[in-house]
Amino acid sequence: CPTRERCLRWPRPCRRHLEEERLLDARYRLQEVAGGSVALPVLEVAEQRLRELQESGALELPCRLLRIQSPIPSKAASVRTPAQKLRSELRRMVLGLGESWSEELEHDVPRSWQRHGDLVLLSEDSFSAALWTKLGKGSKACSRGCGSELPGLSQHGCVAGPALWETVASALGAQRLARRGRVLPGGMRSPSVTLLLGQDGWVEHVDNGIRYTFDVTKCMFSPGNITEKLRVASLPCAGEVLVDLYAGIGYFTLPYLVHAAAAFVHACEWNHHAVEALRRNLALNGVQDRCHIHHGDNRQLQLQDVADRVNLGLIPSSEEGWPVACRVLKKGTGGVLHIHHNVEALPTPSCLQPAVPRNEQRPPGDSSSGEWEDGQQEMQSPEETESCGKERLAARVRPEWQRWAEAAAARIRGLLEELHGQPWRSSILHVEAVKSYAPHVHHIVLDLECRPTLP
Repeated sequence: CPTRERCLRWPRPCRRHLEEERLLDARYRLQEVAGGSVALPVLEVAEQRLRELQESGALELPCRLLRIQSPIPSKAASVRTPAQKLRSELRRMVLGLGESWSEELEHDVPRSWQRHGDLVLLSEDSFSAALWTKLGKGSKACSRGCGSELPGLSQHGCVAGPALWETVASALGAQRLARRGRVLPGGMRSPSVTLLLGQDGWVEHVDNGIRYTFDVTKCMFSPGNITEKLRVASLPCAGEVLVDLYAGIGYFTLPYLVHAAAAFVHACEWNHHAVEALRRNLALNGVQDRCHIHHGDNRQLQLQDVADRVNLGLIPSSEEGWPVACRVLKKGTGGVLHIHHNVEALPTPSCLQPAVPRNEQRPPGDSSSGEWEDGQQEMQSPEETESCGKERLAARVRPEWQRWAEAAAARIRGLLEELHGQPWRSSILHVEAVKSYAPHVHHIVLDLECRPTLP
């Protein structure tokens, strides 16, 4: 029990046997007892087994069992995970308000979250119980009968309303708090995020030496794309002109400019919140003079015959942008298209085929801020994407991905030939697996080289 524990004198001769028998209680420390002896904490089930060890002579030296009031917790037991700390603080608050702590409330406490600097973003399924809703809105009257309506501080010190979110933020080491919802319908992919604590949702990240700032309540940010951003940063783009058809806040525009040394980028985006963030990000990274933002529907883009490379970073499909990509590609020399797409593949790990060869180097892995933290671990770890066995998704290309890539190459070739009235060739350079998007659905990128065929 927490307040009384059996402990064993003469620890040195006994410890080896207790460890072998798995009778030591790791929740408590060794501690001195009267007479200069040291007591070893043992489990409640140890009493009978210890008698057997004594009778057999295995313990070698005499020992006795005693009970210690309020044993000292071990260092390991004293360290609480963030999720444990959060549950403890919330339970204390709820009981202090005269409410009951229930399994429903326990289940609603989040065990993971996304951190954006001093802002923590909670998942949409957290704090959904009726009591949390009442406490969060501050609409529940104090149950002790003081007549105080919450939020606020009653005459006996009960608190709720904003204090609920302040408690959560404090437990998680944050200053601001928000809760995500589902992505709003429509092509702009605007997030449905509620700011629970704080004045605004603007945050800043640093990924691979690039600074990103955006409003989490207005713009999407996908930490799962970090491997693709790193890969883009390593591409040989010196002197090239790039068209980024779905620029967002600059997820790929910035790596092309900052690390891949693209000469100039035309960044297309129709969400005005993302455009505002993109302008700030270009300035933050000192590359605003090498980028022009085209605010609006990229299907109405007037550019043509300008690009050495086109990025089509829209999922689940960027197919509506394919004719635009063909139009902006340089007519005389062609270039490379990076086509993002979600492809469904059956779970057939034994039937994977070798990866498609490529000419462009893949960058090393890296960590990204803004990733989902597991609050049940002492050290937060990035969310792992689905893997096939113990191999990374990017290590191999599934047959379904290859079939889609070949179909896309044929479609692009047809669009280019129709547009320019001459033969073109399209060659698959590489198929990159970015992340698992849903069960058996993967976000992949096709690197497709498109060149006019000389007469």
